[in-house]
Amino acid sequence: MRLAFAVSMVLILSLGTPVNAGDSGPRDVHPSLRSDLIAFYDFDHPMPDDPALERDLGRSSTEIELINGGTASRVVDPAYPGARRALQTRQVGAELSNDDWKAGIYSPTGVRTLRAFNAVGGTTVLGWFKRSMDGPALNTVTPAPDDRYNAIGLAGLLTGDSEGHAVRALLELINVEGTLRLVALGRRIDGGASQTFAASADWQTLLPKDQWVHLAATFDFNAGTMALYRNGVPVEGFYTVAGDPWGVSGPGPHVTSATDPRGIKIGGSFPQNTVERNPCDCRMDALMFLDRSLSAREIASQYRFMKSRG
Repeated sequence: MRLAFAVSMVLILSLGTPVNAGDSGPRDVHPSLRSDLIAFYDFDHPMPDDPALERDLGRSSTEIELINGGTASRVVDPAYPGARRALQTRQVGAELSNDDWKAGIYSPTGVRTLRAFNAVGGTTVLGWFKRSMDGPALNTVTPAPDDRYNAIGLAGLLTGDSEGHAVRALLELINVEGTLRLVALGRRIDGGASQTFAASADWQTLLPKDQWVHLAATFDFNAGTMALYRNGVPVEGFYTVAGDPWGVSGPGPHVTSATDPRGIKIGGSFPQNTVERNPCDCRMDALMFLDRSLSAREIASQYRFMKSRG
């Protein structure tokens, strides 16, 4: 009886262990960061009952949809040693439609599993990106045939009141005073002003065409600061909004609005697939969303950790 009980307890403990514990995804995450990893997508883990959904290897279990592309969005193109498949996002047609390949999740009442980003003091968004476009795509929601969007969406968290576009923390390429730049864009308060930290270097130098690059953006909502990193190294840049758009000059601590994000957007806006905006003809892999602002040393450690995988 004691042996049977012991065996039963082992089975119970084994079944109770999170699926992430022995999975390939978390093994790609530096051990010091795993407890803060809320969502992680390596695009090697389709959900068994619906392969157009991607399993979250972080601790939130927030599945995302591979919108419009479905299983065809997963392509064999390793971004780093040990990687297998990546996500392909792209604009499909240059006419009014809702067929762009992108990924994400959306709920008008907030995504409960993303509650770690509710009233949070910091956030980090990072991952591998390979761009294949030469600039923003043709705008499919305006009548002018040669009009183009002013941005290329990479990956970000939506605010708690987002219509599918407004963000709490975002990595993207956007027009800054007439020049396309790699940026981190953040908003502390729902419906409030955003701040943008823009890279000084040319965006095509930071993201060479058809080459994998590791990017990270950190958001310290308490201090009111952001930072960008490329291949583990800080990127020089500047803030585009003067003053105190996040409202952090008074007594703290300062956190985001006490609302659950309405979702995640990847490769373009509106993950509920009602409108097209800022599509990215890109490939992406190992997208991570953490509930604190990582230090420069931690970003570098994560990049080196992934490069050493095999």
